[in-house]
Amino acid sequence: MKEFIKDIIIALVIVLAITLVIKPTIVKESSMEPTLYENNYLFVNKLAYVTKDHPDYGDIIIFNSDVKKDDGSGNKILIKRVIGVENDVMSIYDGNVYRNGVQLEEDYTLEGYTTGELYDYVVPENEVFVMGDNRSVSLDSRSAEVGAVSEDDIIGKAFFRLYPFSEIGLL
Repeated sequence: MKEFIKDIIIALVIVLAITLVIKPTIVKESSMEPTLYENNYLFVNKLAYVTKDHPDYGDIIIFNSDVKKDDGSGNKILIKRVIGVENDVMSIYDGNVYRNGVQLEEDYTLEGYTTGELYDYVVPENEVFVMGDNRSVSLDSRSAEVGAVSEDDIIGKAFFRLYPFSEIGLL
């Protein structure tokens, strides 16, 4: 009996440690297609930015937003790709995204072009500029409703897709 209790305690400690570091997440919308699809099951590293200063270009992050849920039960948690970091100058025109005057090569986008226009937006300190990969439907930093995302609002970095099993692996 003593061994059984010891095994249960060890299992609980492992589960607790994992839940402090990893957040399971289900993609709810299509704004990250073709990289992520609705109902993809992901693991998010909640400590990704504890050991380093800031997110990197291309990181896929989840964050708390001010966007209200359709049912009025609170605010949405969004998932987007980091396109710009603090002090970057972001511009969008002619279907292209420019960071510090250099056009980005974005082969991960669904359409191959970006809608909307933005000129010489400087990303504030400790904030990131994020966009979905499915630019025509993504509510992201191009919108005043989302804007630049404070690093304090970042929950973590998506790093692993568990489902669908045919696409299991690192992101």
